[in-house]
Amino acid sequence: MILRQILRLSSLFRSAVSVHVHRNIGLSAIVFNKTKELDPVQKLFVDKIREYNTKSKQAGGPVDAGPDFQKDMNESLARLQRAYGEGDLTKFPEFKFEEPKFEEAPK
Repeated sequence: MILRQILRLSSLFRSAVSVHVHRNIGLSAIVFNKTKELDPVQKLFVDKIREYNTKSKQAGGPVDAGPDFQKDMNESLARLQRAYGEGDLTKFPEFKFEEPKFEEAPK
């Protein structure tokens, strides 16, 4: 009887260790992948994103946007302003949630 319990516990221990080892191997594969250099297509994509980011910071907005873009944007903002009311539509709204007040019921 004691031998059965020992065997049962050893099989549980073995399965737990097995799961732990599989997870560690999976995570280490991801870490080693990150340290390798990107393939050429991924590298080109990341380089273009970084280039666009620097251009948009220099331009202070969308890159290569002409006066037509700004005119369309102003018209759209005016239309939305009329439809939905006041406020700055170019910024994300701020939400304020009040903490509910719970009162204890008299016993």
